[in-house]
Amino acid sequence: MASNAPVVLYQYDASPISTKVKNILALKGIPHKRVNVATMPPRPELLMLGVSYRLIPVLAIGNDVYCDSSLIAPVLERRFPPSEGYGTIFPKRKGGGNSDPGIIKAYSTFYVEKVISSLVSKSIPFHKFGPAFVKDRSEWLGIKIDPDPKKLEEHYPYSRSALASHLLLLEEQLADGREWLMDTETPSLADLSAHLVFNWVRFFKALRDVYKEHGYPRTTSWLTRLSEYLDERQKTGKAAFENISGPEGADIVWSSPYEDLEFIGFDDLESGRLHVKRGEIVSIIPDDNGKVPTVGKLVALNREEAVIEVTGSSGSLAYCHFPRIAFTIQSESRLGAKL
Repeated sequence: MASNAPVVLYQYDASPISTKVKNILALKGIPHKRVNVATMPPRPELLMLGVSYRLIPVLAIGNDVYCDSSLIAPVLERRFPPSEGYGTIFPKRKGGGNSDPGIIKAYSTFYVEKVISSLVSKSIPFHKFGPAFVKDRSEWLGIKIDPDPKKLEEHYPYSRSALASHLLLLEEQLADGREWLMDTETPSLADLSAHLVFNWVRFFKALRDVYKEHGYPRTTSWLTRLSEYLDERQKTGKAAFENISGPEGADIVWSSPYEDLEFIGFDDLESGRLHVKRGEIVSIIPDDNGKVPTVGKLVALNREEAVIEVTGSSGSLAYCHFPRIAFTIQSESRLGAKL
C-alpha cells in the first residue's frame, strides 16, 4: 500500500543530486514539499531535526528521514509503488522481460555517481565561487583544492579525454537503437542518473566541446528524448510541490508517523559483524567524502539500511535512515574506548 505520509525534500537548486531526486519524484508522480537549504553547512533546517549528515539532498517521508540518493531512490519506489498508480524507476525490459533493480542501482551509484561525477567535479571552476566555498568543498572531498584557474585548466585535457571515453560507452549501449539504456519499457533509474551528469556537462565550458568534436548522435538523441519525457511528466501536475521553511518542514516531520520498523527489522548477524547492539548510541559516516558523523540510537538494521533515532532541537524524535553500502556504523562506546 502506498504511503500517505507527507514527503519533504531538503535541497538546493544547484545540487545535481537534488535534481536527480526531483526527476525521480516527477517520473513517479509524487507530490511533495521542498525546503531550500544553503549550498554549504551549516544547514539549520537539518540540524533542527538532529541530522548532521553533510550531503544534499535529504528526503523525509513522514517521520522517516532518508540520507543519500542510493537509499532515497529505492525507498520512493517501495513506498510509492507502481501498483498504486505511481511511475516506476525499475521498469521491465521490453519484450516481456523482468526488471533489473540490482544492476540498475549499482550502475547508478557506483558508476555514474562515483566515477562520472568524480570526473566531472574536477572541472568545476571553483575559483568563481569564492574562498569560503573552496574551503568547504576541500573539507568535503578531504583534499585541498587549488583554486588557481591555471592549475584547473592544466587538468582539462585529461578530463576531456576521459569524458570522451565514457561517452563512447553510452554510444555503444545505444547502438542497437534502443530507446532507454537498459532497453526498458520506460526510463529507469539508470537513465535518470546518467542523464543528470552527461546532460550537466554540456554546460561546462571546460568539457562541452567534447560533444561537438566527436558527435555522439545516439547519446545526444537519448539526452533530448529523456529531457522531453521528464518535461511531460512535470506537466501532469502529479509531482506538484510547495516551497516551505525549515521550521515548517520540521513540524511536518515531527507531527507525522514513522514507518513500522518491523519492515526493516534487526539483523543480529549483521550487528555482531559490526560490533553494535540494538538501542546503542552509534555514529554513521560516509566512507568516501563528506565525513561528518550523524549520531543516534540504533533502532533497526539489515543488509540494506541502518536506522538511528535522532533528537531534534525541540526534543522531538525522528528516525534517520542510511544505506549500508559505502557507510560505516560505529559504536560510540567502542570509538571512545579506542580514543
